[in-house]
Amino acid sequence: MFTGIVTDIGTLAARNGARLRIAAAHVLPGLLDGASIACDGCCLTVVSVANGESGTAFEVEASNETLARTTLHAWDIGRRINLERPLSFGGELGGHLVTGHIDGLARILARDPDGDSVRFVLECPPEFAPFIAAKGSVALDGVSLTVNTVDGRQFGVNIIPYTLAHTTWGDRKAGDPINLEVDLLARYVERIALREARRP
Repeated sequence: MFTGIVTDIGTLAARNGARLRIAAAHVLPGLLDGASIACDGCCLTVVSVANGESGTAFEVEASNETLARTTLHAWDIGRRINLERPLSFGGELGGHLVTGHIDGLARILARDPDGDSVRFVLECPPEFAPFIAAKGSVALDGVSLTVNTVDGRQFGVNIIPYTLAHTTWGDRKAGDPINLEVDLLARYVERIALREARRP
């Protein structure tokens, strides 16, 4: 379980099919083989941690399911990646509860300045639109964000300068695909509502 508060930006240093080597610094102390880590919002298992002449990095492996549902299949060497270690019991919940299980891909339609912040308009697949609500939470590339506006499949978020500087959102532009995880609580509310609607 994660919070959507990014604590490091890694760089894809190498890849061999579904095995990825990510160079990083801040998330590495205490990171062990078998640990979970969110990479652009995708919960992945650490299979190797290396500290040596080739730099400081860790390796993860992605399943075919993950490659099919996320942006991981298209990552090129040098790509910057939002990283977050799992939430610890008793730790601060600064964002919202994020599982790291990506639902699908959203796409950025527009990026425009809005005061000191930047307003992004995105479009999600139709099956996920019911889970996105104004003033609700959404995880985009692993970053917990507040939804400002909703219009059908389109929704808007405002990103402050700090988040732009400390995540990969400063790199994002119109046309980019984004890993989308809808709010877990919204999924449960829908399931309960459907169950109640089917009762005689």
